[in-house]
Amino acid sequence: MIRYLSSRLFVFIIAFFLLTVFTFSLNFFFPGDPVTNMTGVRTFSDYYPVISEIRGADKNIAFQYINYMQNLLSGNWGASLSSGDYVFEHTYQHLFASLELIVGALVLAVLIGVPSGIFAATQFRGPIDKGVISLAMAGYSIPVFWLAQLLILFFAVKLDWLPITGQINPLYGIAPQSGSILIDIVISDSDYKAAALQDALNHLILPVIILSIMPMMLLLRLMRNATQDMLQKPYVKAARARGLNEFQVLIKHAVPNATQSVLQQVPLIFSLLLSNSIVIESIFNWPGIGNWLVRAIFERDFPVIQACVLIIALTILLFNLVVDLYRGWRFPIVRQE
Repeated sequence: MIRYLSSRLFVFIIAFFLLTVFTFSLNFFFPGDPVTNMTGVRTFSDYYPVISEIRGADKNIAFQYINYMQNLLSGNWGASLSSGDYVFEHTYQHLFASLELIVGALVLAVLIGVPSGIFAATQFRGPIDKGVISLAMAGYSIPVFWLAQLLILFFAVKLDWLPITGQINPLYGIAPQSGSILIDIVISDSDYKAAALQDALNHLILPVIILSIMPMMLLLRLMRNATQDMLQKPYVKAARARGLNEFQVLIKHAVPNATQSVLQQVPLIFSLLLSNSIVIESIFNWPGIGNWLVRAIFERDFPVIQACVLIIALTILLFNLVVDLYRGWRFPIVRQE
């Protein structure tokens, strides 16, 4: 396990190094002055000569990269060109707002997609199996932005059951602290926590459901195929011959081994969730990292763009590392391979 752990950490460090090189290079790819792109301090500012000297703008690229890494690790990510706010102080709030959607969608996708896939595998080539697979293919093929508009028109506009935009009704006066509206409500001193929590959950329902549809259908197909493949293995047939019923065969033999192959695709599903969340956040005006990135692109706010690209890519790398470490701990054959 130690060898597997060290190899995974080495790959992560290399990937992180390449990511920082890419984000550092963006300062020179963006139009305008590299120091301004990096720090948000404009050339006509009185602080520009000082910042330029501190950042080593007249030094070689290697020195500038080292200086960039020092500021990156110390939390000095510059200031926004549009608002003037320090980027690092707002990054974690937007990230937690996005993770609130992504984690909710991932949990919902697992709770529905995995059992549905197992059930479809037990009805292999039957009417139920064909119906479930057809539904999964349709759900995976529907564009996220179109599905979002359709559900908004039906549930929010026509039926008036759910709100359309934002995290919570502003009348509750919940001050943003962590970025996650549920956490902010819990730690607030509001006298209307129960009502605020209900309103926040109502705001979460539509974006979470829409965001979960595609990974849910993907998990359904993966779990169905993996479980059906395991049910045809000789050791499963031997378990049936020993007198185990179908439920025991599924729980003790087929599902645990099918989970191993499905876990390999979980990082891909998480990446899919993170990319789709950019669209969902823009549609529902959710204050996440994706919506922040889209606004920064339109405003040409280069320090914010750089921070968003770094955080999104780093989040995917960290998630991949956690899944790889869990697979290596849970399944010894992964370490051997």
